[in-house]
Amino acid sequence: MPKEIIENKVYIIRGQRVMLDKDLAWLYQVETRVLNQAVKRNYERFPEDFMFQLTQEEWENLRSQFVTLKKEENLISQFVISNKGGDRKLPYAFTEHGVAMLSSVLRSKRAIAINIQIVRIFNKLRNMAIEHKDLRDELEEFKQTFIKYAKENNIELEEIYKQLDYLKDVTKPATIGFTR
Repeated sequence: MPKEIIENKVYIIRGQRVMLDKDLAWLYQVETRVLNQAVKRNYERFPEDFMFQLTQEEWENLRSQFVTLKKEENLISQFVISNKGGDRKLPYAFTEHGVAMLSSVLRSKRAIAINIQIVRIFNKLRNMAIEHKDLRDELEEFKQTFIKYAKENNIELEEIYKQLDYLKDVTKPATIGFTR
């Protein structure tokens, strides 16, 4: 399975990276109801920090963000299709730990292989977030050092900020290059 397909099925809900039951079912090539039945039969393995059901508001917000899926997924707009008269329950969201637990209740070779890929992607996303945090921290440290240096050397920060704002303003003509 191409990792990009799996990465596109990871959402941030309630501040956590999660995957929806229907996306996982599609990846495992089982019906969503089959996946949810397996979870219900093993409900003690899925505490709230492993799996939770979306609220109606969360579901509506998520559905409004997406219009259609890629054609290679062979589905038409899973987020826009009605809930078959309202009988579809709100989807379940599985955290990384919940996805890992699914391999113990869905014992197919495909489920195990897909779970390995998913866990690797969750790890990759976590590492990227850590790297970005480190970069933000370094930039903030640089900014504080620069402010201290400017104050110590009587440099006007306001003028520097004004020039930077001027450069960021796309409505002003560019002054870079040669003019006649």
